[in-house]
Amino acid sequence: MSLFGVIMRKGAQLGAKVDDFRLSPAVLQEKQLLSLLRKGQFTAFGRHYRFTRLLLNPDIRQAFRAAVPAFDYNRLYAEWWSQAHLCDSPNICWPGKIPYYALSSGTSQAASKYIPVTDDMLRAMKRASRRMFCDMATFEVPSDLFSRHMLMVGSSTAIRQEGRHFVGDLSGILGHNRPLWLERYYRPGRHITSLPDWSDRMNHIAREAPKWDIGFIVGNPMWVQLIFERIVEVHKLASVHEIWPNLTMLVHGGVFFEPYRPTLERFLSRPLIYVDSYMASEGFFAFQDRQDTRDMRLLADCGVYHEFVPFNEANFDDEGNLRAEFPETLTLDEVQPGVSYAFLLSTCSGAWRYLLGDTMQFTDLERCEFKLTGRTKQYLSACGEHVSIDNLNHAVEAADRALQAEIGEFTVSAVREGSGWAHDWYLSVGNPRVDVQVLRTVLDETLCRLNDDYAVERRFALHDVRVHLLPQSVFMEWMEKRGKMNGQAKVPRVLKGAQLEDFQQFIHQQNHIL
Repeated sequence: MSLFGVIMRKGAQLGAKVDDFRLSPAVLQEKQLLSLLRKGQFTAFGRHYRFTRLLLNPDIRQAFRAAVPAFDYNRLYAEWWSQAHLCDSPNICWPGKIPYYALSSGTSQAASKYIPVTDDMLRAMKRASRRMFCDMATFEVPSDLFSRHMLMVGSSTAIRQEGRHFVGDLSGILGHNRPLWLERYYRPGRHITSLPDWSDRMNHIAREAPKWDIGFIVGNPMWVQLIFERIVEVHKLASVHEIWPNLTMLVHGGVFFEPYRPTLERFLSRPLIYVDSYMASEGFFAFQDRQDTRDMRLLADCGVYHEFVPFNEANFDDEGNLRAEFPETLTLDEVQPGVSYAFLLSTCSGAWRYLLGDTMQFTDLERCEFKLTGRTKQYLSACGEHVSIDNLNHAVEAADRALQAEIGEFTVSAVREGSGWAHDWYLSVGNPRVDVQVLRTVLDETLCRLNDDYAVERRFALHDVRVHLLPQSVFMEWMEKRGKMNGQAKVPRVLKGAQLEDFQQFIHQQNHIL
């Protein structure tokens, strides 16, 4: 047993215990809002919305939500962030100049978004990462694990300079600012992460993989799977555990994990411990802090103040846009379990009441735990079926379990047909013996069971459900065509509008439908 590993684990466990004695999440959130307003009060945004006056109000949370409207990205960028980004003006939404911009298009928008990343936000993200590392020490893992290497699957750290700012994917910005003490454990190393092309980085990782003693992997499941495939192919292995016998834990995020589990585990000789996390270009919001649940705990004091908008027809239109400048919002001590909410964020990067676009449900209010359920703009409701990404994920999981289909990537669209509608499913499956009609039936029946609105519309307006099988490579080729081959990108689970047209044109031009 490694003495160094024991020492590292004991130190991390002590850090986790210290965290247990912190103030309640609701109190921490109020303190977080106060801190943000105090620091932002002399910026152009803070002066415009009179933060100094808000700070005198005894009910700071109510005063804040009554004074500052909700913003989506387009409005916040046009009215405020563009002054800092394009004109290099300081003190617009956060004190000083913005050193970094994270490029992010999410899954619902083709054009890149420029999300400001401040030094304060980088410190907050590092604090959240240390806290997650401490909590992982409470999991049932050998102490030796904490002396092993950590493989971090992300975007290139070769961020580029635009004017006086640096621009790149968030994982690249974080890699560029990685603390020196982590270099001892971190793989693949800057000589690989600085390569701009994802395929080149993946090939280098595969070649050098036998030199490393990997215990942890951090990354998007889709890209981890691609690396596993390449390693097994290059070294003629039955399992990546042949070269990484100590591989024990995968810290993932960005997508619902379960559809990836069967395919990932084909490359393993034993299952890993899977730890969910929730980080976006706008901040580090949550992670799974105990082994007996897959839900995540909200981080209440890591640079982000949260408000929760009930995700219903009163607050959102059919396109997933907020109906009002001042929507109904709830604070952390006002939410209820089992209700779908969208996030409004105020952050130490100068986002103020910013609609993130994800939806969630609290599962344990005392522990401040929740699960992600989808996106405000990524849900199917062409004829009132109100199908969330959470519904789609669980339907795929049920089909995988029932048919051993080994479903990889998938996406769904709604199309008009005469007086009614149809759903088109596009899926990759690893099992060539899967019957398409049986797969269709399982998906359809599962959604009817999960979603009453869907069941009703299947009787009236939703006339057909179709399943199209595609090679897994098609999804990757389409992502590459769109410039999305990086460690953070993910396949949209729902396709609409121009994005749907582009996807359909791509697969039909190349005759990809099986």
